[in-house]
Amino acid sequence: MNAKKQKGLSVQNINKRFADVEALVDVSLDVREGEFFTLLGPSGCGKTTLLRIVAGLELPDTGRVILGGQDITALPATKRQVNTVFQSYALFPHLNIFENVAFGLRARRYPQNEVKSRVNRRLEMLGLEEMPERFPHQLSGGQQQRVALARALVNEPDVLLLDEPMSALDARLRAQVQVELRRLQRKLGQTFILVTHDQAEALVVSDRLAVMSEGRIIQFGTPKEVYEQPKTRFVAEFLGAANLIKGQRSNEGIDTDIGFFHLTGQPAWERGPVAIRPERIRIAANPPQKNGVRARVREAIYRGTNLDLWCEPGPLRVRTTAQHNYEPGEEVWLELPPEGLVILDE
Repeated sequence: MNAKKQKGLSVQNINKRFADVEALVDVSLDVREGEFFTLLGPSGCGKTTLLRIVAGLELPDTGRVILGGQDITALPATKRQVNTVFQSYALFPHLNIFENVAFGLRARRYPQNEVKSRVNRRLEMLGLEEMPERFPHQLSGGQQQRVALARALVNEPDVLLLDEPMSALDARLRAQVQVELRRLQRKLGQTFILVTHDQAEALVVSDRLAVMSEGRIIQFGTPKEVYEQPKTRFVAEFLGAANLIKGQRSNEGIDTDIGFFHLTGQPAWERGPVAIRPERIRIAANPPQKNGVRARVREAIYRGTNLDLWCEPGPLRVRTTAQHNYEPGEEVWLELPPEGLVILDE
């Protein structure tokens, strides 16, 4: 393992069982130093259990956690260079913002002048410098989250763990905080690991992500790689909307119930699914030369920035600009370009 890799986090062959439930099954991953890495999956997939093992709040049944080249698997949470921001923020209601942020430093008996310097620096970085005397109940949800971040970052951890920290925020604030969090991580150059079930959130903040299901990691990659090239039906459907089309392998493509489609590769299976994102389907004025489908609009949903159409046969979901007002019953030509059709493993 080279010096650069030693500075990151490595989870190796982790297994964890609770009674008769396999929470994690042979999970391995490497998180690079300074990377924003996301564990994405539905409730009960094992992502929070994995985060708690990295934090030292749970012990794995088997496997190792390596941080900076050191095996920390058996190290207590208080001895790890890891801090966690929880979903509830867990702020102390009887302490003001300054003392909430200073709590960890005071517990480690840092000198008062260093406590003051470190806390003020983090408050300023997170736009909280005007409110050190306020108490948690006097803050908005977004401000409380920033206090929780400041408290975690003031200890200068090697890794910051984020357990669904934006789930309690409303949609508008959540979108704003996602961008702020990404900017902060880039500014600090620290390693962040986020747990979330929110696909849009994972796409916005992550350098790389791991999609989890039933205690296993199904696919790794950058947001673009995983979104545009899902390997399985689960990933295609969980990470955004996807049209799944089953077919029989044929020369240079597949035969399906709605027509023959050319592909850019050959499936390994005789019969199986391909996926295409709604925004990759084109609406054409004339019959396309390849992969054309004559369809009828069944339903049209106006979403402001775009229009979602459900078309028969299929049904096929199509996402297009809102400039044209398609009506139910209207007939259109659809083009499913070969480069937009992704062959799934299952």
